[in-house]
Amino acid sequence: MPLSDDAVHAVSGPSGRHAALIEDAFKVLIETPGGGVTLTGDARGRTSAKRALQTLAARADAGEEVVEADVRIAIGGAHESSGQASPRAVRKGNVSPKTKSQAQYLERMATHPLVFGLGPAGTGKTFLAVAHGAGMLMRGEVDRLIVTRPAVEAGEKLGFLPGDLNEKVDPYMAPVWEALTDIMGADQLRRRREKLEIEVAPIAFMRGRTLAHAFVIVDEAQNCSRLQMKMVLTRIGEGARMVVTGDPTQVDLLNPRDSGLAHAVSILEGVEGVAVSRFTSSDVVRHPLVERIVKAYDADAAQSTPR
Repeated sequence: MPLSDDAVHAVSGPSGRHAALIEDAFKVLIETPGGGVTLTGDARGRTSAKRALQTLAARADAGEEVVEADVRIAIGGAHESSGQASPRAVRKGNVSPKTKSQAQYLERMATHPLVFGLGPAGTGKTFLAVAHGAGMLMRGEVDRLIVTRPAVEAGEKLGFLPGDLNEKVDPYMAPVWEALTDIMGADQLRRRREKLEIEVAPIAFMRGRTLAHAFVIVDEAQNCSRLQMKMVLTRIGEGARMVVTGDPTQVDLLNPRDSGLAHAVSILEGVEGVAVSRFTSSDVVRHPLVERIVKAYDADAAQSTPR
């Protein structure tokens, strides 16, 4: 494939990282003999890899920066075009979109200061947001990664929790710690947490703060009240980005109508700088049974809705 020098540099990436991601995804070998790249592999792999390379080359030739998120999106788009299943999360720090909606979600997080991720459990809303934020932190693009969620039990009362603040909060934050451990590794997570570069806290602890130069994730946002949602959205400071994730159908508040997530989306969608990504049961990437469970509940809800 003949490519410009800028495109070859973008395709290769730092220390050949971008080329390695494409090679792993399509089982091909990429070489840069000068004036372009050569692809070695089976016909299907070469065709898909060529699509991804063309996407990245067009971006580079337009003068736009090409980062790992762009490579993952290009890989996902090439898989989608060829009808292949997109790659699953590979090594720590290398997370690939598995569906078209996930690829669009990653792209929106890279280009918008505020993104809403809406959809059922298992669609990767939180995991991809954590992965994107962790990547920005490790590349030095933000100073802190902050994850916050309302401390609301899912239909049961847990009672008094002993211990200090971290010990009280951690049970609510377990899914976030698991995602961070998967992405960064336990040692790096511990070091960055000790240096206060990573913070996980309840929504209530965001009041009165200005979150500058940080990547902020508001998880399980369907359980935020309208007042809490307004409060946390207005915490965004200079150089900050925020992702708000949740499933509007899984509200655990005593009065579901108090949920601030659907309300916020209804008034902010279309506002400059705000993007909304919606996931469906077809985007579920957990056990295949989860997708069938979600579809069954959706069908039951549709039958129960008054006409």
